[in-house]
Amino acid sequence: MTTLRAGVVAVQGDVTEHADAVERAADAHGVDAEIVEIRSDGLVPDCDVLLMPGGESTTISRLLDREGIADEIRAHVDAGKPVLATCAGLIVASRDAKDDRVTTLDLLDVTVDRNAFGRQVDSFEAPLDVAGLDSPFPAVFIRAPLIDEVGEGVEVLAEWDGTPVAVRDGPVVGTSFHPELTPDSRLHDLALFDELAVEADA
Repeated sequence: MTTLRAGVVAVQGDVTEHADAVERAADAHGVDAEIVEIRSDGLVPDCDVLLMPGGESTTISRLLDREGIADEIRAHVDAGKPVLATCAGLIVASRDAKDDRVTTLDLLDVTVDRNAFGRQVDSFEAPLDVAGLDSPFPAVFIRAPLIDEVGEGVEVLAEWDGTPVAVRDGPVVGTSFHPELTPDSRLHDLALFDELAVEADA
């Protein structure tokens, strides 16, 4: 059986839930997933896919820089390898978080408003029509960031109330919501395995 090395940035957030979702998606493809929790440099280069969970974006960005992980993530994307960045992970992956305390990775050509949904509604679940999925995805929003500007080359995968909440920019998918907080692993499949299939066909 083929083994997929999946790195989960384990600074903060739903590390176990993301690992479980990747394992379910991998199993559906007949692939064995090896989960690597990333807290220091030197691990990202050996990973096939990366996941950037939620948490507190200022803390995440500071630790990625301090531990030397940020440049490794950029190199991973430059090599065309898939990344799924969720909630605070989306903020850190963006071009501009509109907050000088957050050092973004500039992986997604989007700008975000960090706590746009959170100031109004702390948590809610919504069925989303997502490009590439054949039925609505049960998206869980928890103090979610709002994507308020999307670059020309960015594909909007899903919207909620007229606002983009899932986007793809090359090998990087970012979501305002938490796809790992549901037994439905189709978003992880879409973000990680679709991109790997494209890479394999190239």
